[in-house]
Amino acid sequence: MTVVPVNSADLDAAEVAWFAPICSDDYRHLGVPEGDLRSSFEHTSDIVKTADRLGFRNMLCPSSYQVGQDTWSFVSAMAPLTEQINLLAAIRCGEIHPAMLARAVATVDHMMKGRLTLNVISSNFPGEDATSEYRYKRSAEVVQILRQAWTREEINFEGDIYQLRGLSTDPVKPYQQNGGPLLYFGGYSPDAVELCGRFCDVYLMWPEPEDLIAERMKTVNERAEAHGRVIDYGLRVHMIVRDTEAEAREYADELVSRLEDEKGSEIRGRALDAKTLGVSLQAANREKADDGGYVEPNLWTGVGRARSGCGAALVGSVDQVLSKIERYREMGIRAFIFSGYPHKDECEIFGTKVLPQLKTCSMPEIYGRVPAETPATPLGVGARR
Repeated sequence: MTVVPVNSADLDAAEVAWFAPICSDDYRHLGVPEGDLRSSFEHTSDIVKTADRLGFRNMLCPSSYQVGQDTWSFVSAMAPLTEQINLLAAIRCGEIHPAMLARAVATVDHMMKGRLTLNVISSNFPGEDATSEYRYKRSAEVVQILRQAWTREEINFEGDIYQLRGLSTDPVKPYQQNGGPLLYFGGYSPDAVELCGRFCDVYLMWPEPEDLIAERMKTVNERAEAHGRVIDYGLRVHMIVRDTEAEAREYADELVSRLEDEKGSEIRGRALDAKTLGVSLQAANREKADDGGYVEPNLWTGVGRARSGCGAALVGSVDQVLSKIERYREMGIRAFIFSGYPHKDECEIFGTKVLPQLKTCSMPEIYGRVPAETPATPLGVGARR
């Protein structure tokens, strides 16, 4: 399989992140709500603090309208409650005026001493039904204004949506130097790929068979090269890892054993990204899967029956999961965002069984945005290279 160029091509480590379910319920059985796992600050903050303690290097804090909590409020509250972990805060472009967003980002970045990263989101607002072309144009303008705010003395921008002239950037300089917080981005349409290739740092993908992932990476790399840029790549995927493959597959089956198809459709349909191309591609994976829900060895699509967005999980033994992660790394993937149900329990399992065997890094340190104290340092004995 062809390895595509990456910004950190010589890096023998990866950023390993976990997921905070601030805008979706947590489950022991998908589709069956349980009070102690509902989206709440107490529950999700406990997950983040657990990931911080275990040594995960980043934490995705998503954005939605249903079910749960506001992203910026949550991230701001977690800043003083975490010590080492970065927080990957989703920004829905256009939701906040770009200059005010730049100030908010800078404020939180200073609170976190440079531990903030950003996930650029282009989905509709609640009640909005904008075209893909308009949404990505809006995101492209927001990103350009953010970059000006973080790197120049004034914002001077003339776009189709925003026009800003002579706006001082004194209040909006972030803690991170050399361009401000890294921009992570996921999207599959031509407009999305163009936006990422021109302006973003890490292209995030949802799980698919390896040959399709490689094709997506090549497509994005070509767009980045057309703009004289090289970017990095990340993968967002759920995780079910146990001592044996049989145990992992048994748990996967149990996870969906009480899921009714009607309830799964309701959960998928309420998301703001429910009609996007990326979500339709996850549905296509489920259609191609075998009777057990596996679209390729150890890649199980059953989790997508009850959630929009990322719709598949790595299911297997510790060695199988480590081998799969290594295959992704060899393809050029340098950032991973894992999750599992229930999120704290799976975080503990992965964080004790798998994470100590991975050599990890922080992408802001690799990019020189913040000083690297111990770059690419293994978190435990037996780190794989």
